[in-house]
Amino acid sequence: MTHARVKLLVGGLIVAGAVAYLAMAGVKEGWVYYMDVDKYLSDAKYQGQRVRLAGRVAEENVQSNPGLMSARFALMGPTRQVPVAYHGAIPDLFKAGADVVIEGRMDEDGLFQADVMMTKCASKYQAEEHAQRLESSPAGQPAEQAETTP
Repeated sequence: MTHARVKLLVGGLIVAGAVAYLAMAGVKEGWVYYMDVDKYLSDAKYQGQRVRLAGRVAEENVQSNPGLMSARFALMGPTRQVPVAYHGAIPDLFKAGADVVIEGRMDEDGLFQADVMMTKCASKYQAEEHAQRLESSPAGQPAEQAETTP
């Protein structure tokens, strides 16, 4: 092997190693645990880590300020809840009682600091209700027509 080929081989290995390192660092940063509120609060190993929590926005004490891009609310699980301070764009479907997924981490004061929030789409459930009405109407007619047909 010539001296030039050795240089190219060493340079290629260095570049490949750097790309692999950056790829692994990016992937590791993007990995987050996904769980419900009860599981998160019951396992202390997740308390300092970035996680995604799924739950329902509590009916009481929902404070939303779209102008300041912030909201405060409690996220409810099956039996427990966690207080949340969210900073970012507030989804249009965000309201009390909405199912949401938030991403962030718990601070020292026990407040979950979220910077990502996604709401579940209500249209999916409306389509299912409409399909059930169609099934229950006579001869597969839409319920509105079935009621007016003599």
